[in-house]
Amino acid sequence: MHNLYIPFSAYTYKARRQTLSKAVAAGKIFLYGNNYSAMNFKDNTYHFKQDSSFLYYIGINLPGLHAIIDTGTGTTTLYGDDVGIDMIIWTGEQEKLASLAERTGIENVKPSNSLQQDLSISDHYLPPYRAAHEVLLHKLFSDQKIDPSEHLIKAVVQQRNIKSEEEIQQMDIAASLTGEMHRTVMQAARPGMKEYELVSIANQVAWKHNCQWSFPPIMTVNGETLHNHYYGNELRDGDLLLYDGGIEAPSGYAGDMTRTFPVSGFYSELQKSVYSIVKSGYEQAVELCKSGSYFRDIHLATARKMSEGLKELGWMKGNIDEAVAAGAHTLFFQHGLGHMLGLDVHDMENLGEEYVGYTEDYVKSTDFGLRSLRLGKQLETGNVFTIEPGIYLIPQLIEKFRAEGKFTEFINYDKVWENKNFGGIRLEDDYVLESNGVRKLGYHLTIDIQEIERIRKGSS
Repeated sequence: MHNLYIPFSAYTYKARRQTLSKAVAAGKIFLYGNNYSAMNFKDNTYHFKQDSSFLYYIGINLPGLHAIIDTGTGTTTLYGDDVGIDMIIWTGEQEKLASLAERTGIENVKPSNSLQQDLSISDHYLPPYRAAHEVLLHKLFSDQKIDPSEHLIKAVVQQRNIKSEEEIQQMDIAASLTGEMHRTVMQAARPGMKEYELVSIANQVAWKHNCQWSFPPIMTVNGETLHNHYYGNELRDGDLLLYDGGIEAPSGYAGDMTRTFPVSGFYSELQKSVYSIVKSGYEQAVELCKSGSYFRDIHLATARKMSEGLKELGWMKGNIDEAVAAGAHTLFFQHGLGHMLGLDVHDMENLGEEYVGYTEDYVKSTDFGLRSLRLGKQLETGNVFTIEPGIYLIPQLIEKFRAEGKFTEFINYDKVWENKNFGGIRLEDDYVLESNGVRKLGYHLTIDIQEIERIRKGSS
């Protein structure tokens, strides 16, 4: 059985499809639904994840479905097959597609085998990102090359970039559940535990609410590895535990938060210093996020703020404006300040970052550091995104930059090398841009050093 929770009314889904139809203006719009993906046998599958654009416009979280929106007639057709007795034996009864279509305002339901006769190679398609999508298109059009519709991509991105009030309510839920999960992990961590034990605790919180993770968690004492999915290390006194994880609400909307806390219960003086630098960058980024601001400018302002702190710490030197302009800060801050968030944790990433986080007139930099900034364009009221600065000491990167003689006028390499095993610190929360600035979504989980230490002691 599948999650057939439909969070919004038929009116909402019909209005979304009407808006898309007007933006595309002519032809048919084909929306892929996802199917099961086998682990080692067709009936032994990974957790099902519906395509986010299909979920946004169609609202039905079931495998094996597709849809066509006809911009000429203004009608939508759902393609799929009700389960027969052979499947009911194994999976149980399932709500009929006609009933699900009615709940989401869809006018027509047809069997899967009628899809080919209703599509043309000239219709509008989103970029396929699964092999199964490619195979489907090859079957439908006898191996003719299909070009995704840039017009459709831009229309979908423009519409989904701005979150409605009812979407934001769902994202508040996702962020609240995510915050609860993070606090539970923060309270549970003890020296001698393994990282995977904390992963298990995080998973228990998700399942307590009948939810899945929005992405595989990063739960590590080696926070300098930005996407660390190894969970075999033991937690020791003096370690920092970096936990980057999120819960997907039943509606499909994602949460994404990061906290970095001391295993021993107290930050060391150096850990406090670096943490405070990251926190100052985070707080400045929050303050700078306004409608019309360019997120890339906020990213660079955050890099300057943290670099000033690193100069006071003795890890950087020289003129900080010149250092950031040259890219010297990327020795410590290698990733982007944030990304769009929604039905995907990196929202609409499958449609192309050049459309979601940038525009034709404002393209992504190819420079190290900036090329990892997923969002750079002007912010608009209704955008939902993360703010997640960090500082990391990666020994291999330090060696590389030093051997190449890079940024010697801005980096105190001897001092940095003395602390090469420091690890990493990242702070992250989810924000919606409102008319007067940003609002943090969901449950408020502190980033204050003393508050975190109190939580670690179990006194709050």
